[in-house]
Amino acid sequence: MMIRNEHGPGHYELRVEGHLDDHWVEWFERLELTRASDGTTAFYGPVADQAALHSLLNKVRDLGMVLISVRMITPPAGPDDGH
Repeated sequence: MMIRNEHGPGHYELRVEGHLDDHWVEWFERLELTRASDGTTAFYGPVADQAALHSLLNKVRDLGMVLISVRMITPPAGPDDGH
């Protein structure tokens, strides 16, 4: 397992069990929400830092949601990225 030594912003995906309603977007700091055909919901988008990531994970725990996975993702390239 490779551990990154970055404490700045990153893009993350948090996947939980079940299909959640759109109103949860507000609770999860406006991360994008998608429902998969396997019965899970993913929240993804920019997370300011490790403290913000832990805050999101605490919300999952406090709401009794079943956490399936957490992963750092590469954001899609924008028009100004030069890619």
